[in-house]
Amino acid sequence: MGVLKRFEQRLEGLVNGTFAKVFKSEVQPVEIAGALQRECDNNATIWNRERTVVPNDFIVELSAPDFERLSPYSGQLGDELSGLVRDYAKQQRYTFMGPIKVHLEKADDLDTGLYRVRSRTLASSTSQSPGGGAPAGAGARGGYGYPPAAAPPMPAAPPPGMPAGPRPGPVTGQRMPGPGAMPNAQVRRWIEINGTRHQISRPTLVLGRSTDADVRIDDPGVSRRHCEIRTGTPSTIQDLGSTNGIVVDGQHTTRATLRDGSRIVVGSTTIVYRQAEG
Repeated sequence: MGVLKRFEQRLEGLVNGTFAKVFKSEVQPVEIAGALQRECDNNATIWNRERTVVPNDFIVELSAPDFERLSPYSGQLGDELSGLVRDYAKQQRYTFMGPIKVHLEKADDLDTGLYRVRSRTLASSTSQSPGGGAPAGAGARGGYGYPPAAAPPMPAAPPPGMPAGPRPGPVTGQRMPGPGAMPNAQVRRWIEINGTRHQISRPTLVLGRSTDADVRIDDPGVSRRHCEIRTGTPSTIQDLGSTNGIVVDGQHTTRATLRDGSRIVVGSTTIVYRQAEG
């Protein structure tokens, strides 16, 4: 089962309780969860062959209306989001330099439904094992921006040009590579279906119910050759004359541009398109 799916299931138990009002917000917790995963991927830094460090301190900036709706539950939501980041890091074999923290902040320049993620790496006095992380609230004191008491010894120096301070991300909906991305870096592309990752390693990828499709989707609402992803700058998706069509980011279409995090619905199956430099 995928990390995001487990996160959704944990929240489902709270929907009828104190979290009921959260889901009336324009920004949904699962959207924030996906953005935190992408923030880890886009800011992962390789220290050596066995250690890839990702941020452990996150600020989610929300519009004033969304912040007012979510802030009463920020403690519970922050704990759940921290747990999701920890689970995702374990799955990806990422390492943290300190405890994982997720904070919500109000941003007056954002409209309702938009949000932005900032992240950085804060070291604690105890180094973490790959994929691990101390519980949210432990380690470095004073919350976001408080300097760590002592950074653990590093196995190697970070790559030149790695930013030391907070790294603000763009407003969600127009996700761009992180500021530490190397120019002309190779772009990795993949799709996620029901928690399973399928790498895209060719110019075209056909999705459908047929055994001849590059990625087979066992769904009666999916045609034998339903649609095709074409890699490029940007990547696109094309309907191949399917019976039920495709929906990309909530819009019925026959052709669409894909961005990191685009959600594609074919039949009753949801596909998430992902890309990252490196």
